[in-house]
Amino acid sequence: MATVIITGANRGLGLEMAKQYAAQGWDVIGTAREPEKAKELAAIDKVTVMQLDAAEDASVEKFVRDLGDQPIDLFINNAGIYGPSEFDRDQWLDLFNVNVLGPVKLATALKDNVARSADKKMVVLSSQVGSIAENETGSMMYYRTSKAAVNQAWNCLAQQWKDQGLTLAMIHPGWVQTDMGGANADLTPQESVAGMRSVIDGLTHDQNGKFYDYSGREIPW
Repeated sequence: MATVIITGANRGLGLEMAKQYAAQGWDVIGTAREPEKAKELAAIDKVTVMQLDAAEDASVEKFVRDLGDQPIDLFINNAGIYGPSEFDRDQWLDLFNVNVLGPVKLATALKDNVARSADKKMVVLSSQVGSIAENETGSMMYYRTSKAAVNQAWNCLAQQWKDQGLTLAMIHPGWVQTDMGGANADLTPQESVAGMRSVIDGLTHDQNGKFYDYSGREIPW
């Protein structure tokens, strides 16, 4: 049976991903910084809850040790934060630590597990606002820069590892009704995740390093 790791799976899009993948028969490893509080996640059949704070190297290293040699068909880096609304050096650095360094550290640490699997896929939840070509407002500079940076980093990994059969992609979930997106957003978590799962399921190695939205539209850099 296929196995997926979903980071930040205790709420929002991560929780909905865990529900949908488990309902499709996948073995789901859902991570949370405080797993004892992830009661809704833990209540889902076929879900294993594990502790992980991707912003802390020691936590990542323990997580990977606990996984051992287990093959991971799909790694979804869902965890992320929005960051500051005005210039704050420390908060901007924290934003990059969570949204860029964390995903890259995890992808690197999990590469061998993913390479042992049948599907060999890694996906990072990015955002359309990370596209330089589509930036016509200049708003959300701090969040935008973190997503542009993780897109470039993910594409670098995609090129570095392509000869090992791994497929890496970036996905924009749309404007979703979550704590970050707000109640007036266009999509429910169920709609967004169903769309993203369809895109992920259809990914081929020819799409390695590409950037898509939940509907399958390729987003320009």
